[in-house]
Amino acid sequence: MQNATNSPSAIPIYRVARTWMLLAMLVCTAVLPGCSQIVTLGYLIGGPPSIEPDFDSKTNISLNKKKKKVLVLCFAPKEVKWDFDSIDRELGRMIAHRLNNNHITVISPDRVHAWLDEHDDWDKPDEIGHDLEADYVIFIEISEFGLYEQGSSDLYRGHSESLITVYEMENGEGNEIYTKEYISKFPTLEPVSASDKSYYDFKNHYLSRLSDEIGRHFYEHYAGDDIPHGSL
Repeated sequence: MQNATNSPSAIPIYRVARTWMLLAMLVCTAVLPGCSQIVTLGYLIGGPPSIEPDFDSKTNISLNKKKKKVLVLCFAPKEVKWDFDSIDRELGRMIAHRLNNNHITVISPDRVHAWLDEHDDWDKPDEIGHDLEADYVIFIEISEFGLYEQGSSDLYRGHSESLITVYEMENGEGNEIYTKEYISKFPTLEPVSASDKSYYDFKNHYLSRLSDEIGRHFYEHYAGDDIPHGSL
């Protein structure tokens, strides 16, 4: 396996939230009768049920079971890169790291970036898929990206719009097998004051969050994982 480098900042708070959720259910077992008590006990023993990745459910393909080589390619137009010149490479590296940590074999982002530097006239995602011998290419087109609450310069709220497309490589050509428009907003409940967090800290926090949101299309996650991300 080729490991992705430069991992995003860890956010262990979701584990804390899940622990508190399980403790709350433990208390409920003392007051809930019959079947409800049994169901709650099942949650405590086995944990909350996992959510199947959207890619798996739509294609009947599981990237972490097939042990195929996956390439992550992000693209942002000039209008987005005007304010965030390296957003495509930053996000692509983080997504690759997420997939790698979830047992999906990922082609190193360093190889991807080296290829892009040598082929600035590339036209289709399957070109890099062919040259780097990928089995699948995950192509993320970022059409919108921002860090501030709409109409404000002193409140942070990350937002983005992207199109996720997966190509299955065969005989040097890519066959589109999955596509999904994705809109992200973080935090979901309320914006963050710019006086409470630096611009770069919030940017890194949001990119880490966004990489997980996109990554979940390809690896399972759990009910309640989003609870800590309503506010910051």
